[in-house]
Amino acid sequence: MLYLFIKATVSGLIVMAVSEIARRSPSIGGLIASLPLVSVLAVIWLWRDTGDTSRVADHMEATFWFVLPTLPMFLAFPALLRAGMGFWFSLGVSCLLTIALYAFTLWLLPRVGYKL
Repeated sequence: MLYLFIKATVSGLIVMAVSEIARRSPSIGGLIASLPLVSVLAVIWLWRDTGDTSRVADHMEATFWFVLPTLPMFLAFPALLRAGMGFWFSLGVSCLLTIALYAFTLWLLPRVGYKL
């Protein structure tokens, strides 16, 4: 139980730090947010929990393929905001776009020979 608390606390502190830094400097906050901190933490926790290098490798490879459909969100969201759309609307449309691209990725990858 203490281990779960430590994992949650460390992960939460990183998110809190990024949001506080972004409040002061959006560019630096964006740089830190773009670092694969969550992926690195997940790999560390997964390795510690399982010691299974194959599982860690599969996790990182799958993460790569699922990062790709998220990238358009980082362009669509600010474009919608700058076009005068409301925050929640822009966020919702961007999330829906990402969901659609996830679905497309899940459909496409097996057809090109990649098994998730």
